[in-house]
Amino acid sequence: MKIEEVKSTTKTQRIASHSHVKGLGLDENGYAIQTSAGLVGQELAREAAGVVVELIKSKKMAGRAVLLAGPPGTGKTAIALAIAQELGSKVPFCPMVGSEVYSSEIKKTEVLMENFRRAIGLRIKETKEVYEGEVTELTPVETENPMGGYGKTVSHVVIGLKTAKGTKQLKLDPSIYESLQKEKVEVGDVIYIEANSGAVKRQGRSDSYATEFDLEAEEYVPLPKGDVHKKKEVIQDVTLHDLDVANARPQGGQDIMSMMGQLMKPKKTEITDKLRKEINKVVNKYIDQGIAELVPGVLFVDEVHMLDIECFTYLHRALESTIAPIVIFATNRGKCTIRGTEDIVAPHGMPLDLLDRVMIIRTLPYSKEEMIQILKIRAQTEGIQVDEDSLSQLGEIGVKTTLRYSVQLLTPSNLLSRINGKDAISADEIEEINKLFYDAKSSAKILAEQEDKYMK
Repeated sequence: MKIEEVKSTTKTQRIASHSHVKGLGLDENGYAIQTSAGLVGQELAREAAGVVVELIKSKKMAGRAVLLAGPPGTGKTAIALAIAQELGSKVPFCPMVGSEVYSSEIKKTEVLMENFRRAIGLRIKETKEVYEGEVTELTPVETENPMGGYGKTVSHVVIGLKTAKGTKQLKLDPSIYESLQKEKVEVGDVIYIEANSGAVKRQGRSDSYATEFDLEAEEYVPLPKGDVHKKKEVIQDVTLHDLDVANARPQGGQDIMSMMGQLMKPKKTEITDKLRKEINKVVNKYIDQGIAELVPGVLFVDEVHMLDIECFTYLHRALESTIAPIVIFATNRGKCTIRGTEDIVAPHGMPLDLLDRVMIIRTLPYSKEEMIQILKIRAQTEGIQVDEDSLSQLGEIGVKTTLRYSVQLLTPSNLLSRINGKDAISADEIEEINKLFYDAKSSAKILAEQEDKYMK
């Protein structure tokens, strides 16, 4: 009988084309380290992005725009993602592509506005009264059912909570008993109950119950300090788009007609300008009272030359709004016609008046040495063994063709080396794979030579 061990699949993450980017890789003085945090070279662009990150953190950047311009495969998206990593998970980062605005369901400007609102966070601080502690007893008190019948109903629940300072017995409403059951609360769990809403949150099992076994499904938490009944500050992070959507959906009744109405509605609904203004008013009121603070995030628009002249004029207004995120554009075009116009040719496919507002960061093509370093990082990320000669050979291919093409050769070469019974990729596999596949330049060359054989 054959017994195989199966490796757990939960931990493996899908490796995307920018999985190796962990940050901008700058030292404490803001200078780029040649190879750091998954980024290689592009020192000037990374230092400029570092300045942008500092401006965002000090909240002096809102309403400005940055343009990452450079040939394809020079790390524009990588730098934008690195900015997002540097800012941390609490600052909203909303990526989009220029062509996303052409939806058949909603207006172009609506798509832009929606993404703008997604990139602005609101941090709301609330002080809540909570009862927190380890459950020492949990007894539902039952009475005869007032509606008649044989069953009994829960009239109230007696619950004992213990903290490091003391214990308290609480008498709770039967509706809270239902949420206790939903959270699967047992004696020995650490929970907190909000006094005004009655919401119950189970935080984990008390660590006095922790056993000596390593493999435990439970999460153990320490016994709460302080009193059972206390005030707790709760911080919530929402984006303005979340608020828009929450207020745009009409809460219908329970009757059949309103249920049908909700089902018949198309998925995407436009959020009116009027509603947004109302939400802005409420948000501004909260900010003035000090309950909430704005966290301007980053809106990253890739392939910005795909936007048309209408979108660009709309962006002007959106950028000047009092609550605007930092906008980072990226494009790989040189001079080209602006979409939606007949003959207006502009650098990067963007109107001159908008270009005037943006700070442009250039990305430059990589040298052979930098390409070899990038390929090394990619091979590590994908768990591929490559020897030094093969790396320099791939670097040469990258200089002749493009970086993307040589990165794409890694995995097929790895497969071939496995078939040939080798542990690491050698020069032979790369040569063979390079013969099998064409890159864009050599393919275009063949097309030009054999033009008559292809259909027009």
